[in-house]
Amino acid sequence: MHTKTLLELAQGLRSGDFSSVELTRSFLNRIKQYQNLNAYITVTEEAALQNAEAADARLANGTAEMLTGIPIAQKDIFCTLGVKTTCGSKMLDNFTAPYNATVVEKLNQAGAVMLGKLNMDEFAMGSSNETSYYGAVKNPWNINTVPGGSSGGSAAAVAARLAVCATGTDTGGSIRQPAALCGITGLKPTYGRVSRYGMIAYASSLDQGGPMNRSAEDAAILLQAMAGFDEKDSTSVDLPVPNYRAGLNNSLAGLKIGLPKEFFGEGLNGGMAATLETAINEFSKLGAEIKEISMPALKLAIPAYYVIAPAECSANLSRFDGVRYGYRCENPVDLTDLYTRSRGEGFGKEVKRRILIGTYALSAGYYDAYYIKAQKIRRLISDDFKNALSEVDVLMGPVTPTTAFGIGEKIDNPIEMYLSDIYTIAINLAGVPALSVPAGFVAGMPVGLQIIGNYFAEDKLLNIAHQYQQVTDWHLHTPKGFE
Repeated sequence: MHTKTLLELAQGLRSGDFSSVELTRSFLNRIKQYQNLNAYITVTEEAALQNAEAADARLANGTAEMLTGIPIAQKDIFCTLGVKTTCGSKMLDNFTAPYNATVVEKLNQAGAVMLGKLNMDEFAMGSSNETSYYGAVKNPWNINTVPGGSSGGSAAAVAARLAVCATGTDTGGSIRQPAALCGITGLKPTYGRVSRYGMIAYASSLDQGGPMNRSAEDAAILLQAMAGFDEKDSTSVDLPVPNYRAGLNNSLAGLKIGLPKEFFGEGLNGGMAATLETAINEFSKLGAEIKEISMPALKLAIPAYYVIAPAECSANLSRFDGVRYGYRCENPVDLTDLYTRSRGEGFGKEVKRRILIGTYALSAGYYDAYYIKAQKIRRLISDDFKNALSEVDVLMGPVTPTTAFGIGEKIDNPIEMYLSDIYTIAINLAGVPALSVPAGFVAGMPVGLQIIGNYFAEDKLLNIAHQYQQVTDWHLHTPKGFE
């Protein structure tokens, strides 16, 4: 059963080929079998089986929705009522959420069965899933390599078939980058399309939740349940949610695709470039027009992001002080000692690094020199996307400069690690949607093609990805040993 797509499983549940309880047990057994991947932080076996029984009742009485009875998993950044929600941090190792995030609530209402909470880089800060307090997640294509981050647990779980699909969050590439490195489909929606309520914040103007699946069609189904306006989230956009599956089979004839030359220069692995060229040629065969364009502000994305995101992280993580909830140091001598030791002991190295950078950038005398300047650069980047997407329908390029790198290879070199997101960060700064779709292999490791669209054009991106997946089978490949 684990080899089937979300749509195939939904059809099987409705036709009575198997029950949700049987399906859920199958995935729970796989999670136990492949614990070596370290994809899950918490497995909610008892609750999952109870919810599967409830789903079977809905299937029997005709009140089921598309996701009813489907085993999914949540990135451990989404608050889940009565379940430990850690953000991959020692700081929240003892935190049980008192409410559900809107995304969790929506998926629960749709009848999805949560298998558990997925491992992630601490507070979503990382590109390799090595900063987690619970240890590194391993890439199922090669367990000596990283799955990407911060949604590495989500990507590894879907790739290894330890969940039908998963939620992820993307602040600077944290859905698309692990999706590319693990050979699955991952979509970062337009900022504001998916509610951030109950999604523990890293950088509030950049964070966005999205679906991680095997295929674009599956992603359309999951996004349908996740998306929509939420009055609890002030950044949520009040726009109708289209039927994402309705346009999946639209022709690509006449589609205008822009290739930013800044994405294909120095730094892109030669094998990756050749693989992506082959992938883009498939779109030409489908009737698309290919055009090279220039987006000169893209080269400024990394420095701008690593001022803005740490600044917001510095503000957001100030709430973790050892007073209200989360980790508290033992026997503090006074309030200052409580604050400093709780934060010093509760946060990991990368989180501390970003808090310090952000605090410095926001401090008196440096706010104008760094933070304000970075925001001005952000506007230039946004303008580049607006101008480019007025000439073409979508942009295409790499997701990552290389395939998955070795565990431990970059963890002590933060600059090199940050450059792993060189092709994804600008999209978050602009707020536009983008997805990663499997596009081939280099030396046995997956390669992702990034497709970038205009604001709220997720339906177009899914259509393009789906049409590509009708003429290729990269998304159907399974890592050896996980078949």
